[in-house]
Amino acid sequence: MFKTKKISNLNDSLININDSLFLTFDLDWCSDFVLSYCLDILEKKNVGGTFFVTHDTPLLDRIKENPNMELGIHPNFNFLLNGDYRYGKDYKEVIDYYLSLVPNAISVRSHSLVQSSGILDYFNEKGLIFDLNLFIPRNSEIQLKLFKNWSQGLLRVPYFWEDDAHILYKDNNSVDHYLCFPGLKVFDFHPIHLYLNTENLARYERVKSDLNNKALLDQNINHNNFGVRNFLNSLLEKC
Repeated sequence: MFKTKKISNLNDSLININDSLFLTFDLDWCSDFVLSYCLDILEKKNVGGTFFVTHDTPLLDRIKENPNMELGIHPNFNFLLNGDYRYGKDYKEVIDYYLSLVPNAISVRSHSLVQSSGILDYFNEKGLIFDLNLFIPRNSEIQLKLFKNWSQGLLRVPYFWEDDAHILYKDNNSVDHYLCFPGLKVFDFHPIHLYLNTENLARYERVKSDLNNKALLDQNINHNNFGVRNFLNSLLEKC
């Protein structure tokens, strides 16, 4: 059986990487009812993971109060790159904004995996320890492991599964395909895809313009095909 872990558990020198699953969740500005649905799934199974925060919500307290769960940050640099300064006029101000939401964060994954040497150095300067901005898909056949960045104190945590990439690759591999592979096993989910049980991007595109509309989302939930929620449930059955 596998054990679910938080990213901060990588600090434990006794951790067995080969029998540990690291569940991560990018909030991506999801509605509270969508996030609550995701938390219900995990709490029912008494498992948790690391949630990368994009926005303030009272549900952050629910996550912080659960010892199986923790908060990281999910800074969005895309607006800055397009000349929109809503989160800050440079990358440091953007990072500072997200750290104001989660002051004690030690893990980070950027929205769209935006990174640079300066950004990584500032992550380190601000006390972040784990950077998860390297997606290396399972079909690369590369065995993943934790490694140090040139910035002392910052560790790179590559991950090999992400729900939207799983959909884009039209990946029909079973959960066992991932669990049998040695090395670091980090999975990345988005609450909206769990709620919709997304099996193709067309389903998500139909609701993308109105993600706060519960009636619309409910009308577009996938009940018939194997989707992201089914994948998570299959994963949790192994834990």
